[in-house]
Amino acid sequence: MFSVLDMFTVGVGPSSSHTVGPMAAAHAFATFLEDNDLLARTARVKTTLYGSLALTGLGHGTDRAVMAGLEGNLPSTVDTRYMLHIRQTCALDDTLNLAGVVRIHFEYDRDVVFEQWKRMAAHPNGMRFQAFDAAGSLVDEQVWYSIGGGFIRQGSPDDAVIGIHDRPPEGTSFADDDESSSTDFGPETPYPFASCAELVALCHEHHMSIAELVWKNETASRSAVQVRSIIDNIWRVMRECVNNGCSCTEPTLPGGLDVPRRAPKMYRRLASNSDVLRNDRRRRDAVLESSDAAWVDLFALAVSEENAGGGRIVTAPTNGSAGIIPAVLHYYWHFVDDANEQGVITFLLTAGAIGYLFKRNASISGAEVGCQGEVGSACSMAAAGLAAVMGGTPEQVENAAEIGIEHNLGLTCDPVGGLVQIPCIERNAMAANTAINAVRMAMLGDGSHIVTLDQAIATMKQTGEDMMAKYKETSKGGLAVNVVEC
Repeated sequence: MFSVLDMFTVGVGPSSSHTVGPMAAAHAFATFLEDNDLLARTARVKTTLYGSLALTGLGHGTDRAVMAGLEGNLPSTVDTRYMLHIRQTCALDDTLNLAGVVRIHFEYDRDVVFEQWKRMAAHPNGMRFQAFDAAGSLVDEQVWYSIGGGFIRQGSPDDAVIGIHDRPPEGTSFADDDESSSTDFGPETPYPFASCAELVALCHEHHMSIAELVWKNETASRSAVQVRSIIDNIWRVMRECVNNGCSCTEPTLPGGLDVPRRAPKMYRRLASNSDVLRNDRRRRDAVLESSDAAWVDLFALAVSEENAGGGRIVTAPTNGSAGIIPAVLHYYWHFVDDANEQGVITFLLTAGAIGYLFKRNASISGAEVGCQGEVGSACSMAAAGLAAVMGGTPEQVENAAEIGIEHNLGLTCDPVGGLVQIPCIERNAMAANTAINAVRMAMLGDGSHIVTLDQAIATMKQTGEDMMAKYKETSKGGLAVNVVEC
């Protein structure tokens, strides 16, 4: 059963589709070998990365993520410091600890292949895992796709491979099929919905808010204690991430661009006047006033810099957009007078419902639809969550969410150097403030609006399909090219 809380998963930076997903896929492959008693036969494992994973894989740490996954690590628990140096560690004796059980010979230049001129037809983020015995015979082969937000989907070794700039033949792309099978609610879900129109209608029919309806769905298959525990953990990791980003002593981010960490310095300047992180609710300005924008910037930058540095974050709904929802949620927590734990639950349940609609009816993958699918979706989710805790009706929540995505339509994904740093980090801060501004406008109205969220999501999908491939997480166009040339 799909849960809207799956839109928030604890992971590791810098990318959900290029780091978290590949690690999870490699872990699944290694687990399959172990569960089927194939480890003893395996002498070598080869990974081939296609398309966007190959073009920006080094900057996103895809190679290191795959190696960590093959060793049995998962994004939620991997030692982030070990992962940063796993290539050097394995190179010490040219071995890899497959599934954490058996050491096999491993040569990085031979066993990790970046296939930059080809992609899998089904999705830009495809990868192939092959296990061989000592004689070089194939033991097992699997194809996996990282489809955004850390979600993965298994394909077939026979899936078509095409040129990097070729359009997929009809019927070979995930975009050609009904992907609802991977985002369906379970049969026990009392209030399933597939569109925002259906969601709002259910709220009115049953006299519930969006968060109340989602809570009923989430507790239909597990206890309220379990659901609350998941939400508490999401909120805990978000808070830790902000604190870590504000207190980090590293002057620059890794990757070679020498991008300075700004959050620690900004935090010291803001805290010299009033430290909201250490003295909750000590300082209060009028709700939703722009005077708190500097703190919102700080919250977003802190998380985004932690992500760019390979730290522990919450995908929300992706790593590239991981700073937006925590920033707006921290804004609620520190600057809204009646903020409380129930409000955090309401915020995340509402935001998760909107994120679910983006994933189900469009995409949250930058490699598939550009950054509008990452930052745009997160901005929309954050606006919905904040509108809900500010007392918004379902219509006002939809209006805020629609404003959030409408003004991110067409946003390209062109990371400089293949790193989740420029323009990604600042883009998170900008989108967080856009979400808050969207709520201001929505709450001043009665919820009526001309463009529906469903129409905006459909537009985002169509825009992504029309967008040239070089603007979709390949570092072959836009800033990624011009900054280097200049």
